[in-house]
Amino acid sequence: MTYFFETYGCQMNSAESAAFKGILKERGWTEAPDATEADLVMLNTCSVRIGAETRVLGRLAQYEALKKKRGHRPFTLVVAGCMASRLGASLKVQAPAVDQVMGTTETAQFPRLLAALEQGRPPEEREAEPLREKPLGSFAPFHGEAGQFRSLIPIMHGCNNFCSYCIVPYVRGREVSRDPQSIREEIKTAARQGIREITLLGQNVNSYLWKPGNPGETLDFPGLLAVVAEEAEKNSIPWVRFLSSHPKDLSSQAIRVMAAHRVFCRHLHLCVQHGSNPILAAMNRGYTREAYLELVAEIREAMPDISLSTDILIGFPGETEEDLEQTLSLMEEVQFLYAYMYHYNPREGTAAFALPNRVSEGVKRKRLARVIALQKGHTLELLQSRIGRQVKVLLEGISRKDAHELLARTERDEMVVVPGSPELLGSFALVPLSSLRGNTFRAKELRLCPYDYSDSL
Repeated sequence: MTYFFETYGCQMNSAESAAFKGILKERGWTEAPDATEADLVMLNTCSVRIGAETRVLGRLAQYEALKKKRGHRPFTLVVAGCMASRLGASLKVQAPAVDQVMGTTETAQFPRLLAALEQGRPPEEREAEPLREKPLGSFAPFHGEAGQFRSLIPIMHGCNNFCSYCIVPYVRGREVSRDPQSIREEIKTAARQGIREITLLGQNVNSYLWKPGNPGETLDFPGLLAVVAEEAEKNSIPWVRFLSSHPKDLSSQAIRVMAAHRVFCRHLHLCVQHGSNPILAAMNRGYTREAYLELVAEIREAMPDISLSTDILIGFPGETEEDLEQTLSLMEEVQFLYAYMYHYNPREGTAAFALPNRVSEGVKRKRLARVIALQKGHTLELLQSRIGRQVKVLLEGISRKDAHELLARTERDEMVVVPGSPELLGSFALVPLSSLRGNTFRAKELRLCPYDYSDSL
């Protein structure tokens, strides 16, 4: 039997899709080149912005037409992920071609769905099973894909923050942390699969807290980082990253653990969202501009070589020109390597949806353009300052433009293109950064090197 996947949205969805694919392959399924040849078509969806849902609905209309075209060769159409959680059974009313809706708390039911299809039975409709009864990660031992050298490892599910603009807590549910032993086992599995870099995932990794019942066995995020560092080093996985980090929960202890272990890449994505205290308060972010800047200073004191990236949300209800200037000045002070920048779109079901004083579309676009222009300047300046340096990179892919060139990444999350052959993929190399094209470095040569945890460039 064959399958075809489409994945939308965040890296958590990517990790879950990889886990689904792993289960399919273990059961003897093969991946189809496109939906026209598949027995199972699955869309893993996102609900963060209405545009993502609109795109999925458009795709479902296309799949409805494909079902009619295939006639006697039907396929099962499944919608999973956050959109499935938000809309539930009502999604079938909007898109009658959908056979089953599987929300984010129902992933453990996936093998049951496959068993029904393999036996020629229609998929069963079941109520969602709470994650606390089905521990996170129990439905799949590995969230990576064969042949890749980077893997995503979910460590928790859900979010308790309720930022006023965000729908994630409503579609992902409350925070549930994963058993650290299962995380250890997945790291071992990743090592056996040839993985060279892992990324710990969660809506807010800093709030990880494992409570097995015995108070003496409680494990928080800094404790988990120490466990992961030990396991990664023991199993020869050189690089570890984690995201997303909420500024209000990133502790001094976590920073110290990260600084003490060279297994952690010197890059951190630290979502600021805005630079104005009134807007941060309206967003329910739980920290001030001053607290964020103090945190950045602490991180850089502990790890002077670290690069930072962020998210910036412009045009939130009530935002003034002065609020915008506060954001621009924060960007000037921090100097992010890169940023994901977007303007506010009202999201029904969130607290901000009912807020007054909405900013007009035209003003939002103009303000966002200023933010983007400033960030482009910072990115260019920071990258240009690195030209001429020799850095360590992980060779992780083949260039789409030239089969004789490899794509590589530094621990600071900088992209490099370097001449090389495919058999080098998965190796670490030293490369001199000779030039810059867009936001990607060019290197003229590479020298393979073993990875040494005591030394990184």
